[in-house]
Amino acid sequence: MTTPLLIYGATGYTGRLIVAEAVQRGLRPILSGRSAAAVRALAEEHGLEARPASLDDPAALGRALEGVRAVLHCAGPFLHAVGPMLEACLAAGAHYLDITGEIAVFERLAREDARAKARGIVLLPGVGFDVVPTDCLASHLHRRLPGATSLELAFSGGTGPSHGTAATVIEGLGQGGAIRRGGRIVPVPTAWRVREVAFRDKPRPCVSIPWGDVSTAYHSTGIPDIVTYMATSPAGLRSMRLMRLAEPVLRLRAVKRFLLARLKQRPAGPDAEALARTKSQVWGEARDAGGAVVAARLTAPNGYALTAIASVRAAERLLAGGVAAGFQTPSRAFGADFILEIPGSVREDVT
Repeated sequence: MTTPLLIYGATGYTGRLIVAEAVQRGLRPILSGRSAAAVRALAEEHGLEARPASLDDPAALGRALEGVRAVLHCAGPFLHAVGPMLEACLAAGAHYLDITGEIAVFERLAREDARAKARGIVLLPGVGFDVVPTDCLASHLHRRLPGATSLELAFSGGTGPSHGTAATVIEGLGQGGAIRRGGRIVPVPTAWRVREVAFRDKPRPCVSIPWGDVSTAYHSTGIPDIVTYMATSPAGLRSMRLMRLAEPVLRLRAVKRFLLARLKQRPAGPDAEALARTKSQVWGEARDAGGAVVAARLTAPNGYALTAIASVRAAERLLAGGVAAGFQTPSRAFGADFILEIPGSVREDVT
């Protein structure tokens, strides 16, 4: 009997939210991850099948994927975790989805397009807050201005990071920023550009960061110049600029190990009250060579709540068929309006 979906990294903070959402929607996913005890305990809690496996054990990973049609990969940082799961999915003929926001991971999977097509599978990274709302907004703006040559995207809101998100940030410390210029990803200094963005609630100062859309928005729209921003405070901006001086130290493996060890002392992620109380906001603006400008903004659930809802619905849509094999982005796979299927999401065009 073919079992449609396997969730890997199910026992992490975001993985647990995704499992709960899947079960609520009537799915019966297989649960997997490297800790056999934790995976089995979570599977027993929901009455699901457990297939624990470590990413560094290809044979065990292959057994876990037997009969599986799609894998929703939730174990980051994905820079290290994407390779083993990608190879396992290619070997098993299983579609690959993940919740990454890492530019290097998107680009890695885009380069695997031909291999995925040959196996008849879809590679669909970024089906969470990274990058569903921003990717869908980018495609919506491109739909309104097909000749756009530049795109800026910004986001605000949410809560403190989960362990997985913070670990990804730590892994990227010392690497600087990134933008897309002339169709190519180019490095820029940390906090390279600052601008004020008119979000739905109020204007906020935003600072450029290497968000996943530097990769995905280009694949979705073909717009050659892309900058992505995050809302911040004056103190946060000062801290980011000071980090430029510390980047040689922050790149040291020993420093990253120290910070990762300290991370374990913090809560795993936002509590249920914070998830229900907070919202995320996204803004975007596209321009063409003639000076025409279109802009839009979006209000959606908290990033972690949105990730749980969007990733499960993406898996359902993918399993239902109709998505072309190969590398995809959320908006290429499901359209620019996919974000509006997430309860609580509202988009508006602005001048």
